[in-house]
Amino acid sequence: MEDFENKDRERGEIFSRAVRAGKRTYFFDVKATIGEEHYLTITESKRRFNNEQGKFVYEKHKLFLYKEDFEKFHNGLSDAIEFIRTGKAPERAETIVADAQGSDLGPGFSSTHTNIEFEDLSPDSEKI
Repeated sequence: MEDFENKDRERGEIFSRAVRAGKRTYFFDVKATIGEEHYLTITESKRRFNNEQGKFVYEKHKLFLYKEDFEKFHNGLSDAIEFIRTGKAPERAETIVADAQGSDLGPGFSSTHTNIEFEDLSPDSEKI
């Protein structure tokens, strides 16, 4: 067991927690860069049957979250959860919302969007 933990640490993996939730499993992994900066990866894993291959496969979606974004991510997630629980949108000064006319949201943001399904992101060979 000790060798396994040491190999994980050599690859930058410091801490891991798995959360099983129905058909999905979420992995919260704390890793370190070469410069010893910590970051979080959140992975959603879902078991699905692939008819073409005739076997079960695991679909994985991964999110990388860096230390400088933790507070904003936490605030956004907390606001979304609070809205789901109460039906009321919490007010926060840093919340970015486009107005009805589609005003500028700042550098790198656009008020227009495209509907994309997760299936649209997978290569044809991975589609079920």
